[in-house]
Order: sequence, then structure tokens, then C-alpha cells
Amino acid sequence: MQIFGVDIGGTGIKGAPVDLERGDLAQERHKVLTPHPATPEGVAGCVGEVVRHFEWDGPLGVTFPGVVTGGVIRTAANMDKSWIGVDAASLIARELGGGMPVTVLNDADAAGVAEMAYGAGRGRGGTVLLLTLGTGIGSALFTDGRLVANSELGHLELKGHDAETRASVKAKEDHDLTWERWAHRVQKYLQHVEMLFSPDLFIIGGGVSRKPEKFLPLIEGVRAEIVPAKLQNNAGIVGAAMAAKAAKATGAAKK
Repeated sequence: MQIFGVDIGGTGIKGAPVDLERGDLAQERHKVLTPHPATPEGVAGCVGEVVRHFEWDGPLGVTFPGVVTGGVIRTAANMDKSWIGVDAASLIARELGGGMPVTVLNDADAAGVAEMAYGAGRGRGGTVLLLTLGTGIGSALFTDGRLVANSELGHLELKGHDAETRASVKAKEDHDLTWERWAHRVQKYLQHVEMLFSPDLFIIGGGVSRKPEKFLPLIEGVRAEIVPAKLQNNAGIVGAAMAAKAAKATGAAKK
């Protein structure tokens, strides 16, 4: 069974049909740059461009980097603030002509459910935390396989600042940090999160999961096991498709 997934990020918007039997992309993904400013209309237009690239006309799952409840955006730390209060599912459905069922969820939650079903978290019980390191820091918290939605732990305070302003990949690039210095910041963040939640497993996702050898061996003083995401930067797309399938089964998607 194939369902389309789109992953909206602070720098790029990417999507592809997903083979949900394998938990992998059915075709090579298509990516466009996130518009700046990243307004609802501009981003919805880019989502439409990605979907039309594949001539897709079926159910659609879409991730968003912020709190999402019932398809409505509640926070937008790395997107234009005009997103707050927008019914993103209905907006994207209109952009696509109103005929496609659309489901919208938090981006890290999508990556997390994919990793728990097909990737590094498969078969793992206890408390599992997936952290996506990219433009910001996204989080997906699981207890015995059940998702606690919209945890947004990238906004925990760390040294008087949002943690993501110190330990995200964007922070590494903005401050021209070496892998060693950045790994030290990630270590401090993981230790802080571990103090609060005592996870059994950290899964590190986002684009940086393609280079685990650059930083994971440098992280010390964390009790929990730390592993890279197996689906890497495709996890959000896969998780979005999974959410669309679940919504289709319950009739919860919007048109």
C-alpha cells in the first residue's frame, strides 16, 4: 500500500509516495526550498508543487515543525508566526483542489512513529526519545511504544536559552562550531533531558543522522543508549504517510 508523505522543514519541503509494507520511499523524494518568509500560503504552495510533481491524487500526510492539534498549528518557532491558529490540513487540502484527504502532525512525532515501526525503535519498550537535530530540535517521546504527542523538548531551557539555539545543527553552522564543540553542547542537552525523563534509548534523527561517526562517539556521561535513526532524514515522510493511513481508516482526515 502506498500513501504520500510530505515533510515540511525550516529549509526544505520534501515528499514522496511511501511503501507502507516496507516502511520506505516508493520513489525518490522530490524537494523544494522552504520559502522565506515561510507563510502559510507560500508553504502550502510548495507542498502542492511537491505533490503535483508525482501527479498524486490520494491521501496525504504532512508534517509541520511545531505543535499541531486537530490539524491546527499552535506554535511556529522556526516558521512565520502567521501560521499560529491556521487549520493547516484544510489550507493544504484547498491548495490541492479539495479532493485529497490531508492529515497534518508534528514533524518529530512523525519521524518518531516511523522509527518505532520500522527503524531504530522497533521492538523497544520502556521510554524512548527521538530527537531530530536540524534547523531546530524536534522531539518524539514514547512510553512502551505509545506516543506522547507534541512534546517539543527542543524548547527546554539550557543555559538560559532555548536548547535548540545551542544544540541544533543550525546553531553549529551559525557559530561555526567544530564537531567536538557541537557534540559537547549536544551532550549537555542530552544530560538535561535524561535528568527529566530517564529514557532507556535516545534516537538521533534529522539530516545529521547520516554522519553519526562525526559526533556520537564524542558524547559521554549519558546513561541511556544513543543510536542514529535508521530511516535518517526520510523518517518524517514515512511517518506522515503512516498518519494519513491511520486517519483514512478512522475517517479523520480533512478535505
